[in-house]
Amino acid sequence: MNTKLSLSQTKILTFTTRFNDTRSGLDRRSSISPTLSSKPVYSGELKAAKETARIEPSNTKNACIEDSFFSKIAINYLSKNLQDAAGISSSSKSTDYDRLVDTATRVARNFDTKQQHEFVLSSLDRALPTVISSLIKMAFPPSKLSRELFALFTTISFAWLVGPSEVRETEVNGRKEKSVVYIEKCRFLEQSNCVGMCTHICKIPSQIFIKNSLGMPIYMEPDFNDLSCKMMFGREPPEIEDDPAMKQPCFEFCKSNKSYGVKH
Repeated sequence: MNTKLSLSQTKILTFTTRFNDTRSGLDRRSSISPTLSSKPVYSGELKAAKETARIEPSNTKNACIEDSFFSKIAINYLSKNLQDAAGISSSSKSTDYDRLVDTATRVARNFDTKQQHEFVLSSLDRALPTVISSLIKMAFPPSKLSRELFALFTTISFAWLVGPSEVRETEVNGRKEKSVVYIEKCRFLEQSNCVGMCTHICKIPSQIFIKNSLGMPIYMEPDFNDLSCKMMFGREPPEIEDDPAMKQPCFEFCKSNKSYGVKH
């Protein structure tokens, strides 16, 4: 078969091709361009991304919190009390919550766990004078009402420290009551990204202080998978050595361990 085209046939074919290219060129460019410029995502990369998110759970959900004027006063007051109790100073150039986390990190780096508990307890005693804590202890002995009031007060007054929280219902001695505080994503755990600091700078000292100074037993149960925490008022915590939180290894990407050499 003779496939050689005549001059007239060549001109007609060229015109038709150019016309079609002009009419559909924009559509073709818009559909082809993203395909060429995008990096293909393979199943292995998706799996690695999921594993990284699981190992390093910290994200920016609470990092963008804008503290109010009164929240900043409370944050800086607690940070200053902890610095005074431990005899240290923060080197952080930032203020407010970052400085509080930096102070807590330096306490965790320079002192053993027993000293950490003592310094935090001392700073809490400074923040809440004995006269006031004794009055609270006498006015609100353990009961359904006092447990619910403690839970309600916590959600209202301590969002600056732990992030948003809500009161949840539980059952005590066969009766339902709203005495559990559920923290959706603990701000301190998220910012410090350290299991050791959660347990020794926050959980254990807080349990001791609330029980001894305010007369209210409390068990704090952090979830290191999603960074949430339950504060169960009226419930006695297990012995420190038997607490499941003490058996939890720290995050693989622990910022405190890498940046400050915190030992867990």
